[in-house]
Amino acid sequence: MNEVTESAITVSAEVRELLVGRIRDVADYPQSGVMFKDITPLLADPVAFTALTDSLARICAERGATKVVGLEARGFILAAPAAVRAGLGFIPVRKAGKLPGATLSQSYDLEYGSAEIEVHAEDLTADDRVLIIDDVLATGGTAEASLELIRRAGAHVAGLAVLLELGFLGGRDRLAPALRDAPLDALVTV
Repeated sequence: MNEVTESAITVSAEVRELLVGRIRDVADYPQSGVMFKDITPLLADPVAFTALTDSLARICAERGATKVVGLEARGFILAAPAAVRAGLGFIPVRKAGKLPGATLSQSYDLEYGSAEIEVHAEDLTADDRVLIIDDVLATGGTAEASLELIRRAGAHVAGLAVLLELGFLGGRDRLAPALRDAPLDALVTV
């Protein structure tokens, strides 16, 4: 199996502490035995949200991105301001049936069932270098599907950036073949 390119981009200990300090653990949500990582306190804090946005915009620049893709739904909240800060366009990857007009779709398996994501067919071109942004990397299913979708649209993947990687769930290993030579940047790993 290919190894995922290690991130050369880091955030300072101070920024990391700020981000971690604003992520709240919610026990037994959405089901018993799950420790949910709630980022809403981080989003409500303008200093923390600005630090996060600045960090993601820096990744956009350092990866040479020309467009930013945000994954539904919390990825939108992080990707859109990062794209604006970096001076780039924002492209939403949505659940199936949510975008009007011609779309490309990609199905993927979930723990219990399957799902499908879509992007507007005309939003990406062969000239685009796309940074995909999401809030959390867990098992990697949605990220893996988005990587395939971006490539099928003809664009180049500049990388994947997440606020929080749940390392114990193995998403990084799962994504290794799909990322190929694109880096995975996690600002915080637990």
